[in-house]
Amino acid sequence: MRQVSRPAKALVAPNLALTYCFRPLEFMSTVVVPPTPSEATRAAQHIFAVIAPELSLVEQEFERQARSNVRVIAMLGNRLQMSGGKRLRPALTIFANRAVGGDASRHNVIRMATVMEFLHTATLVHDDIIDNATMRRNQPSINGKFGNNIAVLMGDWLYMSAFETSLAERSLPILTILTKVTRKMVEGELMQLETKGRSDVNEELYFEILQRKTAYLCSACCEIGAILGDANAGQQHALEQYGMNLGITFQLIDDLLDFTSSDEVLGKATGADLLEGVLTLPLIYLLEREPSMRGALETVMRDRSFKEIPRETLLHMLKKSQSLERAFERAQQFALAAGKELEALPRSPYRDLLESLLLFVLARKH
Repeated sequence: MRQVSRPAKALVAPNLALTYCFRPLEFMSTVVVPPTPSEATRAAQHIFAVIAPELSLVEQEFERQARSNVRVIAMLGNRLQMSGGKRLRPALTIFANRAVGGDASRHNVIRMATVMEFLHTATLVHDDIIDNATMRRNQPSINGKFGNNIAVLMGDWLYMSAFETSLAERSLPILTILTKVTRKMVEGELMQLETKGRSDVNEELYFEILQRKTAYLCSACCEIGAILGDANAGQQHALEQYGMNLGITFQLIDDLLDFTSSDEVLGKATGADLLEGVLTLPLIYLLEREPSMRGALETVMRDRSFKEIPRETLLHMLKKSQSLERAFERAQQFALAAGKELEALPRSPYRDLLESLLLFVLARKH
């Protein structure tokens, strides 16, 4: 995996609420200082408002693709759609398509953007089973409400429906991307299962798992959007790499929020990763600085309880060792790398919005 050098100086994002899009950022020569939470919220509203017509079409297409004459599938499909979510994956497909001059309102773009959301939703359904998670977005998860058997089959149905829909494109390159990303996501889950409960997970292995579980799908969204917009080979590769680096950034922030957010804001239990035996980057950095913490972390993972070391104490140790700060710096570095890839695209409001999206990902609180 490509390493990103530490950038040199800081740049604060402009007033996000007052601009059509963020002003262009010189990503490779600066550290991104993310906006405040209130600015980030306004920025997110603005970013997604720009493609609101297309996202509305995605919702309609999601409802259409989720229809079934099997009552339980129709009910669960509607439940999953109504549970909301950021719709980041279809947004990436749409933005990438627009950034290379495509018409993202075309039905085939909307159809494929929805396919990417189906794949993402399927991974969430299966992840909740594996993680024994009973809550998702402040609501009972599918497995939490209906049991593992139904959740497994619903996740499978979403995967198969996504592939069936994608066949309408009659595009071997797109099918190749979808097959690859699905294989990578399964590999990531298996690798994470294999390392659960282990305290010897290093940074390299952590990123191998992260890329497979999260980043490859974001990369595929951008690459497919580029293909549908008739991008040239250089633009397609740049957007593929942009999506990969953005996906890594997104998951790094997700892992930080597992310690710094609350159950209510996050929409699921905080601290759940460690309780499920998953060692994330902040904890890997903590063990590098404080090897004596290894036994306590192993006890938390074994007992699935913070009784041995309260969550507040662990958070204090993460801050004291600067492990949270180091992990956030890594997220910044990948955001910078993503921004650098956009130089291959013609300057446009949609390229600027792809840059803006990186700041939103860095600043998000849920």
